[in-house]
This record gives sequence, C-alpha cells and structure tokens, in this order.
Amino acid sequence: MGFQVLPRFQLVLCMLLTFVVGNLAKQASLQSLNLNAIDSCWRWNPNWCNQRQQLATCSTGFAGKMKNNIGETVTNYIVTDPSDDAINPKPGTLRYGTTKLTGKLWVTFEHDMNIKLERPLIVGSFTTIDGRGAAVHIANGGCFMLDRVTDVIIHGLRFHHCRPQPSGKVIGPGSKMMILGATDGDAIRVVASTKVWIDHNTLYKCFDGLIDVTLGSSSITISNNWFRDHDKVMLLGHADDFKADKNMKVTVVFNHFGPNCNQRMPRVRWGYAHVVNNLYQGWANYAIGGSMNPSVKSEANYFVAPKSGNKEITSRLRNAENGKKAWNFQSVGDYFENGACFEASKGLARIKPNYTSEQIFQVADAKAVRSLTRSAGALRCIQGSRC
Repeated sequence: MGFQVLPRFQLVLCMLLTFVVGNLAKQASLQSLNLNAIDSCWRWNPNWCNQRQQLATCSTGFAGKMKNNIGETVTNYIVTDPSDDAINPKPGTLRYGTTKLTGKLWVTFEHDMNIKLERPLIVGSFTTIDGRGAAVHIANGGCFMLDRVTDVIIHGLRFHHCRPQPSGKVIGPGSKMMILGATDGDAIRVVASTKVWIDHNTLYKCFDGLIDVTLGSSSITISNNWFRDHDKVMLLGHADDFKADKNMKVTVVFNHFGPNCNQRMPRVRWGYAHVVNNLYQGWANYAIGGSMNPSVKSEANYFVAPKSGNKEITSRLRNAENGKKAWNFQSVGDYFENGACFEASKGLARIKPNYTSEQIFQVADAKAVRSLTRSAGALRCIQGSRC
C-alpha cells in the first residue's frame, strides 16, 4: 500500500488541530493541579521565560512582594560556565555575575549544570537567582550565604552535599575581597538580612543545616521547597543568648518535609514563625521545636506521624539562661494522621502574624495540603510551556 498524500489545506488543518489539542491537554493538566496562593500567580503563564520578573510579584508571607528586584534597571545575567574560582571568577560563571555586576541583578542559567563552589557564594542585595528552565545543582562544595543584605530571591535550585569550608579569602558583591570565617556546611545561610524569599528549591544531605536564618534576620518567606533526607533541617534564631532575634519574623509555607527528615522543621529561638500549609512526612526526634520563648503559629499543616517512635510533633527545649521552658506554640486547623499529636501551649493569647496587605494570603484547609505541596521543590520548566 502506498503513502497517502494529504491536500495542503488538510495538512494545515491537521497541524492546527494537533497544536490546539496539545495546548488544551497542557492546560487541563495544569488545571488538574490544585495550585497554592503563590504558584497560581505565575505558573499558568506559558511565556514565563520572557516574563521572569512576574515571579517577584507573587511572593507572600513576611517577605512581602519582591518589587525591589524588578524594573527597567535590572541586569539580566546568564550563567554559561559551571566552573568556579573564589577569588578570580571567570565571565559566564555564577560567582562572576553575583560579584562583578552591581545594581539589581536577575541570574538565569543557559543549560543544566552541576556547580561545585570553591567557597560559599556571598549573594548581594537586590539579587534574584532563578533556576527555572535548567536543572542546576549546587553541590559537593560551598553553598550560599546571605550576609547583611536585603531583597534576595533564591528560586528553583537543587542544593545537596554542601560541605564545611575553612576560613579564607573569597570575593564578595561589588568585587570586594573578604576574609570569610569557617562555615559549617549549610545549604543556605541567612545572616542579619531582610526581605529574603527562598522558593521552589530542593534541599537534602548537607553537612549541617539546610536553611539557617540567624543574627537578627527578619521578613523572610520560605515556600514551596522540598526538604528530604536530612537531620537538622531549618534553624530560625542564632543562639539562646542572642536576644536580637526576638524581632525575627519568618513564614514557612507550602513546603514538603520528608521523607527522612529528623528534626528542626523548624527549630525556633526568640522570634515568631508562621508555619502554615506544609506537609510533614514523618520525623524522628520532632518536627517543630524551640527555646527562649519563641512564638509559633502552626496553621493548617498536614502532619503524618512516623509508623513507630515519637508521635509528638513539638519539642520544648529549656532556656539556657535560666533552665525554664518558655514558648508559645499554637495549633490552628492542623490535620493529624497516624497518631500525630501537637502539645499546644495553654492559657496564652492567640498569636497572629498580623500581615500587611502585601504579605497576606489565603490559608487553605489542611486536607488540601497534599495537593498544594505536590510540586514542592525545584520545578522542571520548559520554555514555551506552563511550569
């Protein structure tokens, strides 16, 4: 039997129908997802690659909208080279862009890459590092440090096997040479910084913590991340004797914790944390802990206790200065599965985040959290298609 040659108009019609059906299928697939308050702001847009700055208008929680990261004065920098030199970075590398360029900076990646940093990357103010469109791994070396900065977005990266680093020279923002002390091997360390949004990253198997927010940092949102295979996941508050952290405010929302996360999801000292609409896939020691009179509002989270062992979600640690146990832990609308239980504080006033109009968002019912966190972690976005 010979091949049948379609008339030109029929061929064009077939191609058009294929295109329309394909787009409808993609749209139906996206609509079938129950997108959370952040993702529904931008993931519907198939032209995200040419409209990347839209992302900065979608943040919620204490970081607020990241409008200081966008505008006509933004420099767009594309990472083309995965190599690293902590003192003399080459053009095209991640460190070159974050240290040699000044002003508002939006960093993207030309292709998939594995970046082994010789020293921690010191991220400057008004910087967005946007991994959408590439599978970017920050692994097997130093990782990220945000030191006394403001207006930073870290989005769409994969952090793992971050290792301790000895003290030594490293180039910082503005080409400033710095002597950096020894670091512990955190994936993202936020020090004395404000307005930081950490969104849609995948983090696991680092030497110390995955995210540390310390030394007076505040106005932080940690959202849509996937934390797995790790012991001490997230620390909010530097130390029991660092009282400046009492002004810390952090939103932890739409994250997926697990499998194989043991503790600190988060562990809070002094400050306030709104922990909301997260999925907890078990724990070993505890899920949420704190000391030095922190305030934690756990709201509409989905807690799945481990099959055996500790079913209690919280851990209340004694204050170092007086040996007392002081905290305010509230559970509002949480969902408990497999025997999970939350020992809430009694006789204390309700603790509200008191968000501004740019920070507030709609809290979903806890039973919807599995769906809302299904896409937590670094997304695999393809140009021309919805993420």
